[in-house]
Amino acid sequence: MPRETARRGMTGRAVVSLVVLAATVYLLLTTAPRLGLDLRGGTQIVLETKDSPTVTADAETTDRTLEVLRRRVDALGVAEPMLARSGDNRIIVELPGVRDPREAVEVIGRTAQLSFHPVLAPGAADSRVLNDESGQPITLGPAALTGEGVDEALSSVDSQGGGWLVSVDFKGDSGRAWERLTGQAACSPPGDPARRVAIALDDKVISSPQVSPQVACGVGIVGGSTQITGRFSPAEAKDLALLINAGALPTPVEIIEQRTVGPTLGAAAIDASARAAVIGLALTALFLLAVYRLAGLIAVGALVAYAAVSYAALLAVGATLTLPGLAGFVLAIGMAVDATVLVFERAREEHSVKRGGSLPRSVSRGFSGALSAIVDSNVTTLLAAGLLFWLASGPVRGFGVTLSIGVVVALFISLVLTRLLLHLTMRGVVAREPRLSGLTHEGRVRRWVNRRDPGFLGKPRRWLMVAGAVVIAAIAGLFVAGPNLGVEFTGGRVVEYSTSAPADVERVRDAVSDAGFPRAVVQTSGEKDISVRTEPIDEDATERIRTAVAGVAGDATEIRDEKIGPSLGAELRTKAVIALGLAVLAQLIYLAVRFDWRLGLATVAALAQDVLIILGIFAWLGKSMDGVFLAALLTVIGYSVNDSVVVFDRVREVRGQRRKEPFPRVVGTAVLQTLPRTINTGIGVLFVLGALLVLGDGSLADFALALLLGLVAGTVSTVATAAPVAILLDKRWPGAGRPVRKVNPTRQRDDNGAVV
Repeated sequence: MPRETARRGMTGRAVVSLVVLAATVYLLLTTAPRLGLDLRGGTQIVLETKDSPTVTADAETTDRTLEVLRRRVDALGVAEPMLARSGDNRIIVELPGVRDPREAVEVIGRTAQLSFHPVLAPGAADSRVLNDESGQPITLGPAALTGEGVDEALSSVDSQGGGWLVSVDFKGDSGRAWERLTGQAACSPPGDPARRVAIALDDKVISSPQVSPQVACGVGIVGGSTQITGRFSPAEAKDLALLINAGALPTPVEIIEQRTVGPTLGAAAIDASARAAVIGLALTALFLLAVYRLAGLIAVGALVAYAAVSYAALLAVGATLTLPGLAGFVLAIGMAVDATVLVFERAREEHSVKRGGSLPRSVSRGFSGALSAIVDSNVTTLLAAGLLFWLASGPVRGFGVTLSIGVVVALFISLVLTRLLLHLTMRGVVAREPRLSGLTHEGRVRRWVNRRDPGFLGKPRRWLMVAGAVVIAAIAGLFVAGPNLGVEFTGGRVVEYSTSAPADVERVRDAVSDAGFPRAVVQTSGEKDISVRTEPIDEDATERIRTAVAGVAGDATEIRDEKIGPSLGAELRTKAVIALGLAVLAQLIYLAVRFDWRLGLATVAALAQDVLIILGIFAWLGKSMDGVFLAALLTVIGYSVNDSVVVFDRVREVRGQRRKEPFPRVVGTAVLQTLPRTINTGIGVLFVLGALLVLGDGSLADFALALLLGLVAGTVSTVATAAPVAILLDKRWPGAGRPVRKVNPTRQRDDNGAVV
């Protein structure tokens, strides 16, 4: 029976919600967060590259070594680390939330030169003698291939011999080199040492298996893969796979220093950001209550649940929490209201504008009408987040993790928990007195919209001319004023002082800021040492910093003064750009399949405009473009796509209903119909960002400014750029926004099983 099916659906939502909330409470009570360098500090390791017989440890080699180390740190599961070159041959690595620093030191500092050798008879020419894994001497010939030819290594249980093994896949010509090596060994009889192949790591034989008797002479092991066996423990197999995947260091490194460092942000900045988060969320809650009344109360409860479930999910995956990450997390809570507002406005439209009828049925229609927009906007964001995670590294990869969790949780809250709460609430007294729900009146914005002419987009080229002028003015800032890149991109200088007694790092931080360096990173380094990391400065500026530190600490002796390279190096930036480009391409393909290629292309055009405008405004204002700004820019990209998807989803629906109406009027109608959702969602996000902008510290204030600009630009670009581009493309290639398939209304039923 339909009603019985609907009842079972609600029961299923209730069970899933209870399980998720129970797991959330358990994680919140039992799991401690891993705090980042800015909130808690961490372990600092200073490495020094050394000359090898074939490589000189210069600045270029050290930079390549740094990128290999970054891959190893990412493989360790450390989020938001700081890696930077210091001088020509030193690397500073700061690891937040590392449980066992000694293990981290051992893994990231190993050279790990992997090589595969034929085993020769004792005394053979051009050979060397090492001990095999059992301690017996073994004669090795020259390396037939190295770790550079390895594509991927995975650890798994050895189902035949017990213990663990590492499966290795080769790439390119290395697979054929492996065939030749094993084919040569297979020509020796079983039991002969020459039938073995030695696998060495750092001149230590870790495995020297005999080639199977089934392998033919001169043929070898085909398929481009092999397995390293040796009864490894799980930890040994995992570490070996990690080192093989990360690649060999270009040159040996020596650990010259290891110590604990304090947080990079002061307690005052953290407290201010926490207050901003609380105030912003409180204002958002009050706004929802004022606009949607009882439904707004449900939305507030859903947002609280969203915050708890998202935070618990971050704890479950062991993510390292940093202040910018938490600010983005708070912003995600504000943006999570978007799906709920979309449902509420659709329910209002169904009840007051279109059909009227019972309140529960209008709510169900609201969910049915908003479902495709919710799914499409979240899937496009999830595509980008997934590609950023798999292809990028460092802070960009960490952003992908946080964003992915936020999207999945938002879908659960919107489609499961919120629907359950509305189903339970919009009955009884509320059903008899619908005005209590807050979903039965049009609202001021919708009344204003109903009086507007949807033909305002009839001349799309005029809109694009205005948008183009704004973009040109913004781009001019990149050439006239120039981008003010932060220390993460340009490198800078680190100066370290030894004080006679432990200094109050908060007072030192304030003194350095008053001396003209408000964005300098000041942290404790050891028991009585203070380090200051800032942009490139001259000797006069260095002296001002020393004077500021001495004024607070009383006695400050300079013990280090070095130039450091960018922590977001060239390889990381290249990976980020590639990942971002592929993410945009994936979104375009998805939108082309779900809508059509014209609307997808229009969405990407609006996205590009938003990015250029924010970059240009920051250049004109002289604001620093650092790692926090990069996170803000990625967030803006997600918001821009989300806004365009909501509008174009309505375009598809309206065009299906008004097939003979000119396309510009269809687009204009869609923009006006979604305007209440756009305004109410924007105001909710605006409260959070405004609080961060006013109360946050310097970097977080810039973070909030970038997002505010993105909020405005993303909303305007949907109307001024995406819609006109779609209209022009439809004029040149008709067919934009047509429904993919006709929905059979008899198959749509509300929560009571009634046909809607």
